[in-house]
Amino acid sequence: MSLPRFFLDEQVLGVETASEFPLRLSRDDAKHARVLRLKAGEHAAVVDASKDYFEVEFVSFDGDLPVVSIARHLDAPDYGPRVVLFQGLAKGDKMETVIRHATEVGVSGFVPLACKRSIMKIDRKKADSKRERWQAIAKSAAMQSGQPDIPEVMEPCSVKEAYSLLSSFDAVLVCWEEAPATAGISQALSVVCQSTDASYRASVAIVVGPEGGLDELEVQDLLACNPHACLVTLGPSILRTETAGIVAPALVLYELGGMGRLHAQRDDAKIASEPYLTPDSPVSAFHDEVRL
Repeated sequence: MSLPRFFLDEQVLGVETASEFPLRLSRDDAKHARVLRLKAGEHAAVVDASKDYFEVEFVSFDGDLPVVSIARHLDAPDYGPRVVLFQGLAKGDKMETVIRHATEVGVSGFVPLACKRSIMKIDRKKADSKRERWQAIAKSAAMQSGQPDIPEVMEPCSVKEAYSLLSSFDAVLVCWEEAPATAGISQALSVVCQSTDASYRASVAIVVGPEGGLDELEVQDLLACNPHACLVTLGPSILRTETAGIVAPALVLYELGGMGRLHAQRDDAKIASEPYLTPDSPVSAFHDEVRL
């Protein structure tokens, strides 16, 4: 069973000298701990302010903050591929939906993209409060789904402002409803999938347009920002922007070995290298019993 996960903003557990000490959770996280009804003796995973990983045991819940002891120091997790979603600004609570569920999938970061056809317009004065709200949602989703880190949500930017960001990725996938039917994700990722290990360490940007889709000129500009930028299709269905913003990262992460695929590949390779049946195998013994 996976442990509840908490992220610390300021506290570094490695410098704590007492065997038992308060876990300085934020107000919302302390409230979340109480909602979980965690009891003395139960454990949780903690990522501290220095990005170090620990398993702690709850000792007591006197006051607002829980008192814990360090059960063990955990190895840094295997982060896998880095996938950042450049999501076209969408109206209502669609951005929140995308950030919440794409974080659960394993997206590493988000760049809200102001496109020509974006219905949602964000005033510069409101950009900070919006980003803070979205960042809080990303943190909550990371805690809930046990992600190794909290995805960063950047301030909204225009397509042109995104050029310099997109130029640094190993590949840029532009999701467009008018992309050729043959422009599949696996083909688009072939440049970073030369080997399993290389693809598992790749950095990939995914661009998803707003409700009205990407303008053709925007698509042309996006394809020019990186030599490894290309169009991709998500199939014959026309997906809502909030659906595409979740499906596309999930497909990319899977193709790159994320979402359990790398471990499945390694297990398959191990099974393939072993004899199908040996005299001592349970299956062989079962067949011997049947013959008897």
